[in-house]
Amino acid sequence: MNIYMKWLLPKMNKIKLLRAGRRNLLLLFLISIVIVGAGMGAGAGALLTLSSGAAQDDGRIIYVIKITDIITEGTAVHVIEGLREANKRDAVAILIIIDTPGGIIAPTLEITKEILGSEIPVITYVAPKGAIAASAGSFILISGNIAAMAPGTTTGAAKPVVIGPEGATAADEKTIRFFTGHMESIADVRDRNATQAKRFVTHNDVLGPSAALEHGIIDLISEDKHELLMTVDGMNVRINEVNVTLATKDVPLYIMERTTRSILLDMLGNPTIATILLMVGIYGLIFGFMSGGTYVPETIGAICLILALFGLGLIDVNIFGIILIIIAVLLFIAELITPTFGILTTGGVICLIIGALLLPQEPLLFSPVWLKSFLIIIISIGIASAVFFLFAMGTVLKSRKRRVKIGIESFIGKVGKAETEIDEKEGKIKIRGEIWNAITPEGEEIINKGETVEIIDFEGLTLIVKRKERVK
Repeated sequence: MNIYMKWLLPKMNKIKLLRAGRRNLLLLFLISIVIVGAGMGAGAGALLTLSSGAAQDDGRIIYVIKITDIITEGTAVHVIEGLREANKRDAVAILIIIDTPGGIIAPTLEITKEILGSEIPVITYVAPKGAIAASAGSFILISGNIAAMAPGTTTGAAKPVVIGPEGATAADEKTIRFFTGHMESIADVRDRNATQAKRFVTHNDVLGPSAALEHGIIDLISEDKHELLMTVDGMNVRINEVNVTLATKDVPLYIMERTTRSILLDMLGNPTIATILLMVGIYGLIFGFMSGGTYVPETIGAICLILALFGLGLIDVNIFGIILIIIAVLLFIAELITPTFGILTTGGVICLIIGALLLPQEPLLFSPVWLKSFLIIIISIGIASAVFFLFAMGTVLKSRKRRVKIGIESFIGKVGKAETEIDEKEGKIKIRGEIWNAITPEGEEIINKGETVEIIDFEGLTLIVKRKERVK
């Protein structure tokens, strides 16, 4: 027994060390992410100074804020922080450069509200050439004190939609009426063509720069931001019922860089990222609970699930979509427990794809390019999920059913070296750096010292061995 404990205790300590090591590596990894993120935040929070002409020493500045990609909660944080900072620093003007296919309702309304309430003139500008201010972006464009577009850009297509497995369809009449009224209200405040602005919502109109200028949606067309600022210099805008004359000529530009907070919220608020995190979180927890021992899958799963739930809270989601995703996971597990030759897996894949497509419910989110990429990602995840549950988790379940060999049982089939002569009564071998008592089966010849032996069985703490050459 002493020999057995002598062997077992180091093995147990080794296992504990391995587990502790894994946990320490995971902790180190998470700490590294925090440190890198902090570094990114320090760099992202800085302001990049560009000169639009001769440098000024009187402290006058123009804040430049960029809106790109899908409008999310992170976008709102970035824009609102820039607007408020510019107001505090009494900037000459704020230039918002727009290039977005649309986005989420709540952040869009927050941005337009902040722009309309700004005490500093706000210039909204669709740029560079080829950029778009679609859907939610058109609301932001018309909310500026001065609105402009670069050649080759477009705006409009703000009709609310419902995204589903069959694509995008028009939202209900109540939703359309609300956004029509809100678009009209913004246009009235900025003295723009409210009739045309409403058509963005009711008729899904899309206008280029010339048409937008002709229909009173924008104030001018400019090649780039420097030409734009030279052109608007001397123009009058109304701020809190007071006429303000713009003085933007040769004023330095300060570009607001994204902070770590806005970048993180931007990722989590993206419906695609939130959906992926949700599924990874569920799979991680299930896989971790079924395999056990490492704590890595369940830790990663828990983190992803928390991030997903937070991200889903930033967007308008369809509860039915979440339910379908959960049903899909249950069907995958049921397939493993009660094999149905792929029937339940097929049902799970269908539920997963439909549930994920139904998940985002944002009326101003639609973009054909985004929807196509989202569909490809969801179908890929569905197929990968089926493979994951059928093979990866199937292997785990099979391994749990196998008899686990511990202690002296694990020696069977191993090879050692005879330290003394070994017969039916006594002998010693060396294996894994340790000396063990050993005997030969009845009727076997004596094994000489130094010969290679293979362990075929054991009696108590005594190993039963044969010459390696004689084992077939």
